[in-house]
Amino acid sequence: MKAHLSAALLMSVSLAPLAGYSATGTVFEDLNGNGARDAGEPGLAGVGVSNRREVVQTDAEGRWTLDHDDDTIFFVIKPQGYATPVNEVQLPQFYYIHKPAGSATDTRYAGVAPTGPLPESIDFPLVKVADEPEKFQAIFFGDPQPRNQDQVDYIAHDVLTELVGTEAKFGVTLGDIMFDNLSLLEPSNANIALVGIPWYNVIGNHDLNFEAEADSESDETFHRYFGPQYYSFDYGAVHFIVLDDVDWGLHPGKEKKTYTGGLDADQIEFVKNDLALVPEEKLVCLMMHIPLINVGNRAELYRLIENRPYTMSISGHTHWHAHLYIDERDGWQGEKPHHHIVNVTVSGSWWKGRKNEVGVPHATMRDGAPNGYSIITFDGAKHTLDFKASGHPDDYQMTIFAPDEVTSGQSEKTPVYVNLFNGSEKSVVKLKVKDRGGWVEMDKVLEADPYYVSMRQREMAADPQANLNEPVPSGHLWKANLPADLKPGSHLLMIEATDAYGRVHTGQRILRAVSQ
Repeated sequence: MKAHLSAALLMSVSLAPLAGYSATGTVFEDLNGNGARDAGEPGLAGVGVSNRREVVQTDAEGRWTLDHDDDTIFFVIKPQGYATPVNEVQLPQFYYIHKPAGSATDTRYAGVAPTGPLPESIDFPLVKVADEPEKFQAIFFGDPQPRNQDQVDYIAHDVLTELVGTEAKFGVTLGDIMFDNLSLLEPSNANIALVGIPWYNVIGNHDLNFEAEADSESDETFHRYFGPQYYSFDYGAVHFIVLDDVDWGLHPGKEKKTYTGGLDADQIEFVKNDLALVPEEKLVCLMMHIPLINVGNRAELYRLIENRPYTMSISGHTHWHAHLYIDERDGWQGEKPHHHIVNVTVSGSWWKGRKNEVGVPHATMRDGAPNGYSIITFDGAKHTLDFKASGHPDDYQMTIFAPDEVTSGQSEKTPVYVNLFNGSEKSVVKLKVKDRGGWVEMDKVLEADPYYVSMRQREMAADPQANLNEPVPSGHLWKANLPADLKPGSHLLMIEATDAYGRVHTGQRILRAVSQ
């Protein structure tokens, strides 16, 4: 079974009965890259290994020992300068699943098959890489969320083909890998593998086994394909922590099982133990599905990271893009606000909208921004996020909403809206009409994007079955009125926007003024 390639790669073949409920193994340098420890391949000291709660470091010989029960996933925490193996679909193989009897819950989508007795030694191979630079790029997908094979194909045509040959070092899907139909994981994983880079995955609320009675049983299919639902690894000068913040089950006040945002006690303990071994000068990047501000017990997580000088976090889930700066109003006690990114979604507003020339819906998000993905450049403790609209050139960073025609004497009453897709409270957006005065700073507003509103009205009028989602107030929308007394004729409206990273983006629109 594909899910158990990791077991074949990462452990020795001799087996031993459970003894003292502890497991042991080695982290070693895989000099020939065959996944097995051969004579002369040295153990690696000081590498973290976890059982999803405790974290230990290997000794001078590369040995480690951890407690376990019959539902334990062991994993190595990839250090800087080393790579873990990947399987045939580019999924990192950094873990060993110990479920002797297999997944306990019988669900529609298969979980983990019985793994049998505990190996005598669980050995994790690492391959030394010639160059793991401190400046590198990673790709972040929010919510691809296909519900059928057609939508798996949309992702392939709309996003994946333009990423083949990317210079990014790895990719991450921030949950809702699927839209409940977990049988699509295999074709989806096969498509993403063609991008050609290792791909990490975060569990989302649509990636669960909904037949499960409790949260602890809801992740079994995820385990089968991807391993632990929370874990960590280093790349360059950054420490990445993947979290499972989807708490599934019967919650107080609810009549049926559902999910909420939360982190269980074992996960909080893992993060605490993991961070104890991470130097303060490293940037810590937390990756999750539900935005941090919607995690019920986030204060416990805040206490673990708020005294570190360099932290950031990123999520999906909402189907809109935003930069949040979490401060004392949300219980954050750090010296400076915590930067949390709610990432643009691959599926936009759930693969809805008129189809383009290749048959893919435009999938515009509810905040008026296009569907797409993020490319984050990490450079030491700093980062820069690029918003990439699917199927558009890199410099497509805004829409300008203004009328085609204005009355010359009424132009000062005519509003112009700019949706700067990657904008935030730290952005500055300015407007001017060419040859008609200087730049005017626009006001940031929290309104529905009129571009999305008008598009939705047009499409639903043409097709009542279109059912585009209701707009939400956009967190990256600016508004200003046109200059007064535009002379009759054509005018060039110019926009200059500076984002939170100090980069300038420009846009233009032609409009005409007519006499009263």
